[in-house]
Amino acid sequence: MKIEGYLVSLSMFCRQCEQTAKGTGCTFQGVCGKDDRTAALQDLLIYALKGVAVWGEKARQLGIKDEILNRFIPEALFTTITNVNFNPDLISSLIKEAYDHKERIKQKFLVEYRKKHGKDYNDAVPSAAEWTPKDSIDELIEQSRKIGFLDHTNLDDDIRSLREILLYGMKGMAAYDSHARILGYTNEEVSEFFYNGLTALQDDTLTADDLITLIMEFGKVNLKCLETLDKAHTGTFGNPIPTKVSLGKKKGPAIIVSGHDLLDLKMLLEQTKGKGINIYTHGEMLPAHAYPELKKYEHLVGHFGTAWQNQQKEFDNQAAILMTTNCIQNPHDSYKENIFTTGLVAWPGVTHISEDETGKKNFEKIIETCINLKGFEEEQGKEITVGFAHNTVLNIANQVIDAVKSGAVKHFFLIGGCDGAKPGRNYYTQLAEKVPNNAIILTLACGKFRFNTLDFGEIEGIPRLLDCGQCNDAYSAIVIATELAKAFNCNVNELPLSIILSWYEQKAVCILLTLLSLGIMNIKIGPSLPAFISPNILKVLVEKFNLAQISTAEEDVKNAMR
Repeated sequence: MKIEGYLVSLSMFCRQCEQTAKGTGCTFQGVCGKDDRTAALQDLLIYALKGVAVWGEKARQLGIKDEILNRFIPEALFTTITNVNFNPDLISSLIKEAYDHKERIKQKFLVEYRKKHGKDYNDAVPSAAEWTPKDSIDELIEQSRKIGFLDHTNLDDDIRSLREILLYGMKGMAAYDSHARILGYTNEEVSEFFYNGLTALQDDTLTADDLITLIMEFGKVNLKCLETLDKAHTGTFGNPIPTKVSLGKKKGPAIIVSGHDLLDLKMLLEQTKGKGINIYTHGEMLPAHAYPELKKYEHLVGHFGTAWQNQQKEFDNQAAILMTTNCIQNPHDSYKENIFTTGLVAWPGVTHISEDETGKKNFEKIIETCINLKGFEEEQGKEITVGFAHNTVLNIANQVIDAVKSGAVKHFFLIGGCDGAKPGRNYYTQLAEKVPNNAIILTLACGKFRFNTLDFGEIEGIPRLLDCGQCNDAYSAIVIATELAKAFNCNVNELPLSIILSWYEQKAVCILLTLLSLGIMNIKIGPSLPAFISPNILKVLVEKFNLAQISTAEEDVKNAMR
């Protein structure tokens, strides 16, 4: 198989994350820890979902909407995001569940079609729509070798690149949609796009221009998904408020909670109330401290550690750990018995906590483990401030606007995106350090852990570092930018604003596509460009949006301040 001139092994091929091997593709073992068997099953799950989407879209055209499918498709897509599900047994069960859903919605469509047209449906459909899975994991893997990733790798480079961009974007949106659904919030346009988008990935009549148009449409739909998630979080937990968070430790038993699922955290807080257990957030869970309905729990005492990629060093301690969504790494033996997964995240050999039929989870096992461990000794630590979501920042908008008009604030830098272990990410620390004292830094996602403990001071009472949240909170940054543009009677591209993004996995891809769909120009991304963007498609993005790779921190700050 030849992809952009590089001959790769067929045992696996994955290039959906920034750290993909040699900047080209992981071919034997994923940098994330995914082996070739897991990769094959994930590829086959995507193929199975394409079949579900074909019949699901046809059914929707006849007015048949299936809420079970609306939930299943994004959840299944979410499991294929980098660092989510590494358990072959669970992935194979999803493949078979996808087949069952496909047959169920297919029969619904065929019956309705016959009623409406008085004849059977006999039109040709893509092969994924008629596919049947084998029984064993080994047989499924063998099937994947023939029809998984390979179902589109022999295409023209640009068409394949655009299909991958769309697929990875949908994976990111699937994560946001799943988080919103857990809290009871949905958006019909978002649900509909999953069917349309997955079906489009099988349509060989679509040209590059057609796919670019569809990708821009996707970006706008993802904005609605982000808005829905924002409503879900604020409607359930209240609007975030600026909150100081301790990075130290309190003496006593401890549970560290990582990932993005705020509802999991709330359930755990409820079940540990009055038990003498201290709860710490980790990684992407940091924004939880700013939500009124979570910060009211006195035993939510602080934040532990740094970004996700350091967990193998930082989790070797005497605390229990709960992973609620993506970002899990291969647990070391020193803490493997102390780490638990829940929701869609899974690792072989790690205890998984499932929900019951009512959606509740029993955290008794992790609580028991926590109590049997030594816990932490008292340790002082810095404090950082979080909670500058759009509601907070817009409440001080007049103060910000006045500071700009007076010249006290000359520029805004949005430094956001994912963190990772690959060399070159110290650029983001250097960038933040070189931002001049008359500029404000907006930040979101775990890239902030490169610099969020630095003291940036204030400008006329406005903190120079405004932590808007994690990638789940990207909507806040977009709202802040668009509202500032309205206040200055200009468009976002005319604001004194520079957007510099680090990317690692697929949620960063869908956020970038949303920004581009809004017509936002001059975005810099790094530390490296996506391997799945072909040279011709990159040229289009550069010409249309002036998208560019990061340079040096000094040069990028200097150019921004001109």
